[in-house]
Amino acid sequence: MNDDSPIIIVNLKAYEEGYGADGYDLCKIMEEIALEHNVNLAAAVSAIDLVDFSDNLDIPIFAQHVDGVTYGSHTGAILPEAVRYSGAVGTLVNHAECQMTWEEIEKTINRCKELGLSTVLCTADIEASEKGAKLNPDMIAVEPPELIGGDISVSTAKPEIISNTVEVVKKINTEISVLCGAGVKNQEDISKAISLGSEGILLASGVVKSPEPRKVLLDLIKGL
Repeated sequence: MNDDSPIIIVNLKAYEEGYGADGYDLCKIMEEIALEHNVNLAAAVSAIDLVDFSDNLDIPIFAQHVDGVTYGSHTGAILPEAVRYSGAVGTLVNHAECQMTWEEIEKTINRCKELGLSTVLCTADIEASEKGAKLNPDMIAVEPPELIGGDISVSTAKPEIISNTVEVVKKINTEISVLCGAGVKNQEDISKAISLGSEGILLASGVVKSPEPRKVLLDLIKGL
């Protein structure tokens, strides 16, 4: 991965197209494009697929969620050690569809730091981004929840959220990368976001549910 370039993280969620063989095929397309065009593409995948995808793909694989627990009686929890053992490089934290309390967020980020797992903290607005920056995640992805899965991107509908989030986060910690998401569908959306200070994109349905994901991804990377 080129640390100096923006990153596009594709969240496969629990879409029918996003797990197992279909999810793997999509990530294989991402791998081919990343290598051919020297761009940073990563995927956040189902916990069930972490080992298979991490072992067989040459792009960074993230978990969609982990729990801030240690070894013990936590039935059903996703153990950070298990995520690291799977070969994943990091995890999303507090996605709008898997929200956590601030206490849980802090525990999860701290546990991931102990294990060298990268954290992408998802926030809904500038205020949450500022609060989250004080917990020192590796990345903050600001996504207004009302725009997630929609047809209008955050960079068009609420550009000030991106620029203002960048400003408040960098005042706290310049090392935190600021990403944005929600409604991002094409190169223009990404280009606008980058011009507003975003260092990457978190998106899902625009790629995963497209009948032509390769075509969509090739269009998206032009925005970088």
